[in-house]
Amino acid sequence: MSIFRNRTATAAIVAVAAGALTLTACGGGGSDSSSKDKSKTKEDAKSQSKPVQIGDAQASTGPAPEVPGAKPGGTVTVYQEADFSHLDPGQIYVSDGKLLSRLIFRGLTQYDEDDQGNLTVVGDLATDAGKSSDGGKTWTYTLKDDLKDENGNPINSADIRNTVERLYSNYITDGPTYLQQWLSGAGTTYRDAYQGPDKGKHLPDSVLETPDDKTIVFHFKEARPDLPQMLTMPGYSVVPEETDTKAKYDSDPVSVGPYKIAEFKPGKSMKLVKNDQWTAKSDSVRHQYVDGFNISMNSDDESQTKTLLADQGEAKNAMMFTGQVATTQLQKVVSDKEAMKRTIQGYAPYVWQLNFNMDRVKDKKLRDAITMAMPSDSVFKADGGAYGGEVANSLISPTTPGYDAEFDPFNRLKKPNGDIEAAKKLIKEGGFEGKSLVYAYANTPTRQKQAVLIADALERIGLDIQKKEIDSATWYEQVGKVKNGYDLYMTGWGQDWPSASTVIPPVYDGTQIQDGASNYSHINDDHVNSEIKRIEKITDTAEATKAWSELAKYISTEVNPAAPLYYTKVFQIFGSNIGGIRYSHDSSYVDVTRIFLKK
Repeated sequence: MSIFRNRTATAAIVAVAAGALTLTACGGGGSDSSSKDKSKTKEDAKSQSKPVQIGDAQASTGPAPEVPGAKPGGTVTVYQEADFSHLDPGQIYVSDGKLLSRLIFRGLTQYDEDDQGNLTVVGDLATDAGKSSDGGKTWTYTLKDDLKDENGNPINSADIRNTVERLYSNYITDGPTYLQQWLSGAGTTYRDAYQGPDKGKHLPDSVLETPDDKTIVFHFKEARPDLPQMLTMPGYSVVPEETDTKAKYDSDPVSVGPYKIAEFKPGKSMKLVKNDQWTAKSDSVRHQYVDGFNISMNSDDESQTKTLLADQGEAKNAMMFTGQVATTQLQKVVSDKEAMKRTIQGYAPYVWQLNFNMDRVKDKKLRDAITMAMPSDSVFKADGGAYGGEVANSLISPTTPGYDAEFDPFNRLKKPNGDIEAAKKLIKEGGFEGKSLVYAYANTPTRQKQAVLIADALERIGLDIQKKEIDSATWYEQVGKVKNGYDLYMTGWGQDWPSASTVIPPVYDGTQIQDGASNYSHINDDHVNSEIKRIEKITDTAEATKAWSELAKYISTEVNPAAPLYYTKVFQIFGSNIGGIRYSHDSSYVDVTRIFLKK
């Protein structure tokens, strides 16, 4: 999933009948990070790989187990760097939106996580993780009893149908596209297959069936064993039909979770209060300990870190969502044993990469030269130092099944800050001296620092770089346009569940180039496209993992649509009165479902 504020993901394709899916879990936690003043490593990422279980009806039944020491009451302050790019579930595909979603939205399934980081897919609005038939091509879900939105309207199968069908509407410009594409079938873009409810037609029963108020049946052309995991994504959270305001829903959504939006000042603040229509007995994961959350925006990582480290007044009741310990404050935090007790760490599944707009940067030799010149070591250190990431050698991360630590086509191991001389040679061979390129970057402190580093490196090899700053709140919408007008731009991606099948198809499938899609480089390679179709049909986990790994290497060496920059890690700090903090292997940040105030 894309990240700007970090997009999440997780997984390896395996038949649900096998009973488990390989998940790469990211380690961390207050107790661990307080005893070891060092960051996570690739070995941690490898050793933290754990199986994902498929839960039954009992595992899906609320209430959620109590968090030790939890107390009710009080309001938590949340520091956010920027506004949420979307509030419409169908358009949420980044991590800050996911954390908010865990508080206010619900879908058919969700992840239940234990204290050891083990994940189980359970029913959320549904009674279980789903029942498959027809060799995995048909999936049936039954809704729980007494489900209501914040206005007291009952949730039924028509609401699930509305949730799915509205994803085909033109006003949905962001968000995941797995379900739409799976329902529409390979070989076509999903919007061409079905024009959406705006045209007054429903998906046929042969694709999506709602035989009664409680039952939803998905019919796919191919086996889709990963459907339970895919449906945990916030992009598939329910949008009740009766309160769906379509394009306007993005500014005023309706809650089904334990909290609802009481007040929203775009770009400034958001106030969440308890949703009295939510019931603990229907939810096996979430809690409703605190009275609400006051989310304050426009607070960068440095400001958040300084305030939380000082731990004075309101800051004692404050927390980060997707903020991280700032590079400038790193040493102060790691050298303070008491402060380290209120931190969490994790090895996240994301890869930051510099995309080439292949409609504009057409020569592979130029792309290779730029990739060779990337100052990856300096770039990741501008985003949290050793606790913020590490140099990337591949377009898939160490937490993704099939990752190969020895694969190093651009000499990252020996030249982590770029090979300027080798890049200059390619520039000269291609006659690219003085070539002008537009480099777009987001207007956050971290991206601004990184832009200077990247532009300087590219100018050193003889290129003329025109920098273009973009509002971070609309970053993915801007670079997600096919005709975006930029040559180079950074995006981040991590698996949506533990499999390269959630990295390579969404990011590198040339048949899916369209506004709002995730093929940010506009790669359209015949071999890549045909291999994606072939590998997606492989149901043997080991065989599929090997095939995805080989295809990832081909993409880097034979096409090179994006320069891998760095893998991300997470290091967060919280106020001393925040209870229940732990690193979530699902969101790759704090687990917001269990937060309480100690006193």
